[in-house]
Amino acid sequence: MTAVTIEDVCRIAPVVPVLVIDDLEKAVPLAKALVAGGLRALEITLRTPVALDAIRMIADAVPDAVVGVGTLMSADDVTASVKAGARFGVSPGLSARILDAAEEAGMPMLPGVTTPSEAMAAAERGLRILKFFPAEANGGAPVLKAWASPLADLRFCPTGGIVAATAPDYLALPNVICVGGSWVAPKQAVEQGDWSAITGLAAAASTLRA
Repeated sequence: MTAVTIEDVCRIAPVVPVLVIDDLEKAVPLAKALVAGGLRALEITLRTPVALDAIRMIADAVPDAVVGVGTLMSADDVTASVKAGARFGVSPGLSARILDAAEEAGMPMLPGVTTPSEAMAAAERGLRILKFFPAEANGGAPVLKAWASPLADLRFCPTGGIVAATAPDYLALPNVICVGGSWVAPKQAVEQGDWSAITGLAAAASTLRA
């Protein structure tokens, strides 16, 4: 399988779906619906007992998907996720242990930051693309706009509270490379298996690039 960088992942589409999968039977159809709509980079969060199995199944059954793992909280999470087939990792914060484990495992990382100090600490490790999380709760697009000049070498994937109506505000910023969001896979649509609706939402999201 071809290796990817975080920049590769973030440039696949303007939106990276952030997915909480409760029902393993829904994992592959959900991934196929999102990929059909043009969203190939998928973040499967480690918030449910079936998350690792979902990553494994999607990686095996949906070759066009670039499957990543979110909510990495420990080095053990990194190890387990790589074994399951995750090709990139996302963490809610900036953790040296997680970054060390990811580097050792060869997993590209998108760590979360909320302050310039955290962003600078990440940059010191050679990271140039970071997750701004939780975006809306931490000031949203205006904050990233203010960071653009002093942190000119950094790019961000804001995640947290972003919806279809607000995503363009972020994507219009020069330092935003993509956004993460769950609106493309509404819980009700997933539960009902309304894959055509999810494909439609994904197709709309894939056109949001400013």
